[in-house]
Formats: sequence, C-alpha cells, structure tokens
Amino acid sequence: MDELTPVGARDAGATRRAPRGGDLTAAARESGVVWAGMVALGVGFGALVTAHGLPWWLAPVISATVFAGSVEFVLVGMLATAAPVAAVAVTTLLVNSRHLFYGLTFPLHRVRGRLGRAYSVFALCDEAYALTAGKAPEALSGGRIVWTQFGMHAGWAAGSAAGGVLGATVLGGLHGLDFVLTALFVVLTLDAYRARPDRRTLVLAAGCAGLALVATSALGSQAMLPVAMTSFTACLLARHHVTRRPGRA
Repeated sequence: MDELTPVGARDAGATRRAPRGGDLTAAARESGVVWAGMVALGVGFGALVTAHGLPWWLAPVISATVFAGSVEFVLVGMLATAAPVAAVAVTTLLVNSRHLFYGLTFPLHRVRGRLGRAYSVFALCDEAYALTAGKAPEALSGGRIVWTQFGMHAGWAAGSAAGGVLGATVLGGLHGLDFVLTALFVVLTLDAYRARPDRRTLVLAAGCAGLALVATSALGSQAMLPVAMTSFTACLLARHHVTRRPGRA
C-alpha cells in the first residue's frame, strides 16, 4: 500500500500522526529557558505573598487560577489592604486589556478541541504570545502551542509554591520583598524609555500618577492605581486626537 501512496500524501499523513511527545520536545527545546525564568519569577511572587502577611499556599493558588503575571503582583497588595472588589476588577481589566489585541494574531485556530482552545485562551500571556505569534501558523501544531503555554503555567505555579514556602520559613524575616513589583515596573519603564524615548509621555504618566495619589489619599481611597491608569489612558486618547488634526505634527 505504501508503494502506491504518493510521497506528498505519506508526508501529510506523517504530519497528522506526529506523536504528542514530539510537540512536547519541540516546545521544551524552544521555550525551556522561558519556563525556567517563570520558575524564578514565581519564587519572587511567592515570597512577596508571605511578606504581605498572607498564607504561603495562597501564592500557588493565585498563580494556578489567575495566571496573569503583573496583575498577580498588584492583586497581592490589594488583598493585603482589603481593597474593594470593584477596584480589583477595574485594575485587572486595565492591566490585561492588551490581551484583547493579542487575540487578533495569536494562532488559536491551530489548537484543536474546545478544551484545548479554552485552556489556550486562559494561558495566553506575554511570553506565550511572543513565542508563537511571530511564527507562521502553519509551522506550529496545536499540541506545541498548548505545551508551550502549559510549561509556563506550571513553572509559574511551581515557583510560586516554592517561593511561598521559602517566604514563610527561610525568608520570613527578610524586608523589602514588597518592593518587587515596584522594581519590576521601574525596570520595564526604563527599558521601554531607552528603546523609544518619549519625554512627553513619561511626564504625562508621572503627572497622572501624582494627581491620582493626591486625590485618592485625600478621599481615603485605595484605588490610586485604577484612577491613575484611567486618567493616563484618557490623556493619551486626547493627545492622539489632537495630534491627528490637520496641521499638527
């Protein structure tokens, strides 16, 4: 039968019958370093959870069920200060709104099955998008995409569990862990500014943050972050509208 089967058809059949282990191997080969980095970041997150006086087991629970990167760091601080649910919801929406644009080019159609697609949507993070969206969809199998995301998800949750245990024991008396989130965003801001210097945007962001801090402090509110991000977004939209007018640079 094989002798009578065209070569192209045999190759296509081999592609369809590719073993799942091949997808896992390909994902590990390309994303193994990223998985290790997720473990390291998870350790820092777990230690941060205990530094805020929260139980260590909450770190892996949040990481496994939320899996939203920077939002989890923000969530820890908001949980520790008993922030209103509305503030948590608005903050999560604003920080993760970029994922709406990720969905425009993420190769979700390569993932088969409702369960696989549902998990792929849930596990879509910045790193997964960067590793998959830049490639031709035909070069990626659904299994490879899901394994790539699962490795990041598992590494983040495992690192968070380890960090929570370390934070509750070895690192229990270490101060300054609550500055991890601030340091993370400072580094990201510096990298973004060096790549594309924009003093006006930097000054605008600092001004919105300062005004939000003063306003929410005067009102006794804990919603400084959503207020700052909302006002900054409004200012950016207004500036974009003004600069698009005829005669404007």
